[in-house]
Amino acid sequence: MTLSEIVRNAKSPLAMPVATFPGAALTGMTVREIVGNAAKQSATQIAFQGRFGTQVLMTCMDLSVEAEAFGASVTFSDTEVPSVRGRLVPDGEAAQALPVPEVGAVRTRVYIETVERLAANGSGLPVFAGMIGPFSLAGRLFGVSESLLATASEPEAIETLIEKATSFLSAYAAAFKAAGASGIIIAEPSAGLLSPRALAGYSSRFVRRIIGRVEGGGFEVILHNCAAKALHLAAVRESGAHIFHFGAPMDIPAALQALPPGTTVCGNLDPSAVFVRSTPDVVARLTRDLISSTGGNRNFVVSSGCDLPAATPHENLDAFFREAATSH
Repeated sequence: MTLSEIVRNAKSPLAMPVATFPGAALTGMTVREIVGNAAKQSATQIAFQGRFGTQVLMTCMDLSVEAEAFGASVTFSDTEVPSVRGRLVPDGEAAQALPVPEVGAVRTRVYIETVERLAANGSGLPVFAGMIGPFSLAGRLFGVSESLLATASEPEAIETLIEKATSFLSAYAAAFKAAGASGIIIAEPSAGLLSPRALAGYSSRFVRRIIGRVEGGGFEVILHNCAAKALHLAAVRESGAHIFHFGAPMDIPAALQALPPGTTVCGNLDPSAVFVRSTPDVVARLTRDLISSTGGNRNFVVSSGCDLPAATPHENLDAFFREAATSH
């Protein structure tokens, strides 16, 4: 069953937080171990699913993987998500010279194997692989602030990087599909920092190419943008995605109204402020309020606005799932 079918058939709003790392407490593993070992990552996600009864399996949202494959340096931690260190590509000349890696390079193999393991675990649940989006990958290579400025000052350099990123990501998405994934979550957080016009030109038109290569035959694409606001909706719509996942800045009712009928909208409780730092009672209230704000729209999936940290209290997740299950 596809995610879209699960959403349509659900008796209450589907609860689908972006969460693998909170399963670490169930398996006794560190974040460092999970992001570097497919057996440990899949075991952590399966443990999380077993504990909370989620209806979708996911790989980690780790936005360092693809940049590392291109040659970027990455900092690892036992408790925090890996992060890219420094700038691999300082200018347009370096962008031109940068080779596009093979799919399977460095830790991309870990994530493909994680999908294989999750797809073979026997649950029959949809498996979604996480990957970075083209503009955000270019930003990890060029520097996030530098890439934003480059859209005005060095457009040829940043577009060269985005083209190379799109080429690699299209092949990576196809590899996930071949490995048994039901879909991918493309994370484009940096694109939400652009103007709507720039988002359309430097992100959506490239995301559309990735979607065009892999979507179909039951394989679905979720476009995640945790920085986008309502003013970006027309621009993100140009991506051609049919499922969107938004962060805390998005006006979810506005998104449901502005996007085409039948579009699935997911979001957008703040990972830190709500899931990590709040009490279960507050989590339940905010979950209830968010669901209520959608007026019972059946295309809404209640979720975290971005991936949840390993330190997320399980009692807060219990409150979230319990409230979603009892809302109509």
